Amino acid sequence: VAPWQHRIEYNSLILCIGSCFATNIAARLADNKFGVVENPTGILFNPMSIALSVERMAECRHIDHADLIESDGRWLSHDFHSSLSGATTEEAITDINRAIDLGHNALTSAKHLIITLGSAWVYRLRSTREVVANCHKQPHSLFSRELLTLSEIIEALERIARRTSAHIILTVSPIRHIGEGLEDNSLSKALLRVAIDEFMNRHSERATYFPSYEIMMDDLRDYRFYADDLVHPTKMAVDYIADKFFGAALSHDTQRKMEEVSKIVDAANHRPQNPHSEQHRAFCRRQLEAIDQITDIDLRKEREHFEQMLQINL
Repeated sequence: VAPWQHRIEYNSLILCIGSCFATNIAARLADNKFGVVENPTGILFNPMSIALSVERMAECRHIDHADLIESDGRWLSHDFHSSLSGATTEEAITDINRAIDLGHNALTSAKHLIITLGSAWVYRLRSTREVVANCHKQPHSLFSRELLTLSEIIEALERIARRTSAHIILTVSPIRHIGEGLEDNSLSKALLRVAIDEFMNRHSERATYFPSYEIMMDDLRDYRFYADDLVHPTKMAVDYIADKFFGAALSHDTQRKMEEVSKIVDAANHRPQNPHSEQHRAFCRRQLEAIDQITDIDLRKEREHFEQMLQINL
């Protein structure tokens, strides 16, 4: 993957939204101490729901009781993932509106917006024709299943672009939606890829494409890179794709700094055989010295860990 023109730096706030792969990339960024906010309104798969979420976050448009449904004893919204819910309407409203506020702050400050599109198939409420982000296991009779057109996907991306000044990084999820059937999954991914290409032609100065789908399909061509369900990538595959991402998205200086940070984080997670030994005390002091050399990255958690280890050994 060729190096990008718009590089991610440690002082760049990153907002990741979309399907499960957005969560994977966000986790890798967070592990390496980048400032990242991941899917404030929950995992989203289709472009129209992602666009609606971005618009809602941009406007800080809260929900109320009229936006909620009850399913299996929980109160939820069709526009949000089931992880945002409550046993009462008040709990659900508080949980969802807190997520909207988090997303608003992140969208306002983000220098990079990573969007992972999962599927071009959508479900509409038959009563209102509105696209839902999540059916919440309600009866199928309430919904109609439709494939977005190319123009609808492009317009959804345009709606997102109008709501942010951030550099937009687009990718197609490498996870197959086999619940849609192999043929429909293939058609869906193809539509998403063509729509992104058209959007990129219009906004080449502020948008970048990362080929996570292509890396999974064409580079990692072996089922050992898939989990037991033969759909989701293994940790090895995600790490491989993340390495490709970092190689394209980060400058050489930022990559070197990330390596230094990663060593400190790994050291903090290391469990010594003898935490009371002088050897381990020297190890902790070396890590604190390394942290002192990195002044622009939040390593307070790691500093506190090594300081506590030294206190324990007194």
